[in-house]
Amino acid sequence: MTVKELGTTQYIALETFRKDGRGVSTPVWVAGENDKIYAWTVANSWKVKRIRNNENVRVCASDSRGTPQSDWIEAKAHIIDSPADEKMMEDRLNKKYGFQFKMFRLMGRIRKHSHVVIEIFD
Repeated sequence: MTVKELGTTQYIALETFRKDGRGVSTPVWVAGENDKIYAWTVANSWKVKRIRNNENVRVCASDSRGTPQSDWIEAKAHIIDSPADEKMMEDRLNKKYGFQFKMFRLMGRIRKHSHVVIEIFD
């Protein structure tokens, strides 16, 4: 499986790395476009902080709890935090996940969370 192919899965496990090298895995929704996949997350989350410190990540297909369903793939990630990119990501996730995403987005608005996009690539 490639990073591009992971864009069609329901969930991926995204493993980011602490400063001491230990990995932390989190399940996320993704949408693929071209040879990259994109995840949308809360701007002040630990995974965002870890990616800002270390662009190296590992990804694999997973279930909703983050249990791996494929082999891990070494990849790179970076944070995109422009409002235009956030809107594009919302559109991608809305198209892929529909009602589930609408409910998730509503909860985020109620909690007043700001979000960023994580771009993941080979």
